[in-house]
Amino acid sequence: MPSPNASGTSSRAEPSPIIAPSVTSSESLGPKRAMGFLDLILLYVVTGISLRWIATAASAGPSAVVIWIAAWLLFYSPLALSVIELSSRYPQEGGLYVWTKQAFGDFAGFICAWIYWTSNLPYFPTVLYFAASNVLYMRGQHWNHLTNNPGFYIIFSSVTLVLITVVNVIGLNVGKWLHNVGAFAMWAPVAIIIAMGSVALHRFGSATSFTLATMLPSVHLKDMIFWSSLMFAFGGCETASFMGGEIRNARRSIPRAVLIAGVTVTIAYLGGTIAVLWALPKTQVNDLQGLMQALTATANRIGLFWIIPIAAALIALSNLGAAGGYLASVARLPFVAGIDRFLPPAFGKLHPKWKSPYVALIVQCACGFLFVFLGQAGTSVKGAYDVLVSLSIITYFLPYLFLFAAMFRLQRKAPGSQVICVPGGTPVARVLAIVGFLTSLLAIILSFFPAPGENHPTLAVVKVVAGTLVLIAIGAVLYQVGRKRSAQES
Repeated sequence: MPSPNASGTSSRAEPSPIIAPSVTSSESLGPKRAMGFLDLILLYVVTGISLRWIATAASAGPSAVVIWIAAWLLFYSPLALSVIELSSRYPQEGGLYVWTKQAFGDFAGFICAWIYWTSNLPYFPTVLYFAASNVLYMRGQHWNHLTNNPGFYIIFSSVTLVLITVVNVIGLNVGKWLHNVGAFAMWAPVAIIIAMGSVALHRFGSATSFTLATMLPSVHLKDMIFWSSLMFAFGGCETASFMGGEIRNARRSIPRAVLIAGVTVTIAYLGGTIAVLWALPKTQVNDLQGLMQALTATANRIGLFWIIPIAAALIALSNLGAAGGYLASVARLPFVAGIDRFLPPAFGKLHPKWKSPYVALIVQCACGFLFVFLGQAGTSVKGAYDVLVSLSIITYFLPYLFLFAAMFRLQRKAPGSQVICVPGGTPVARVLAIVGFLTSLLAIILSFFPAPGENHPTLAVVKVVAGTLVLIAIGAVLYQVGRKRSAQES
């Protein structure tokens, strides 16, 4: 496994210590090469597809189909091609951190990795809130009274976050099965809704009118706000690069897996959204339960009542797998990105038995609890979900600015013979980097606006702005403190 040496170049020698003294190399993190090619594809699928965005898209109506295509062209394609080239340039563990450091130096690499790591703090509550909302369909009217009960969502999110953490502390050899099962559970509901939607379309006709007028996206600000959500939905193809040293033949496997997963993700989003709109008009779809609403409505119309609890369980399981996948990959950042040089020494510890970064996992779990409660404070379940989504999108897209900027800057360096370059070479690569950068910037700007219908818009904006600034400020302070401590020790 190549690792960056002191001068920032890549070396094929034995891995040198790039992290805390208690860890000799990223090879020490869990079983060697735990991720095979199929595991990698499934990880990309479970982290790349989020069924909640199908509901979000369907709630906007037929115009969502056009926005999906635009998001794929303007964000996912530049992202995937950039990840393919950068991961083949620098296949070692660290991914986004390594790329940013190679382009802009230590501070940029640290801040980029820090923001990406912290972006998962509000992410976990949002995906677990969505899982909780779908669990309620497993018992139908018996659990319907919990739909707007904040206590239920807080308890469910907290308990499942602990379970996901425990599985990943045991190690990637065990944790990857949660990702793999989650990937299957992610595809199954999409296949079910497409099949049932097709039956409903054949028997009763479409519940939504697909015309040129209805498919034309609105450019009003209140309608544009959700565009960032659909761009956010295409994120995730950079996750496996954080675990490069634990992937068999990472330089070859990652690009192939990105391409296969990209096709899978796109089909799922487009097919799922269209099928939901065949079953329901957009006015009857909401963010948290839209997919199950469509499944339930369609099942009632064609008489397949028994499939409702099965689909609900699969959707919930798929989101647990997605949360587990992100937890596993992002927890490697304090090690492979060198963040632990600036964090307390405990972050450099591995579990004595399972060799997992258990301190980073547990701290991330604890911070997830905090965001569950902060997001819910002073608002409804729907309001908390919207705030958490906005925070997730902003902090998640900020590292993409670094990624695309690094893609542009690193074109100055001649690629090696094994590098998979963007078709068209440097000119095309730079255009893609610019397009991806501007698209990411637009998503960040739109996410600062509160969602339409928010009962406390000012409070929502304050939460989003304050949360973003606090996370960045903490990272900058940690870097300066750690840098000063390292200087004193040397």
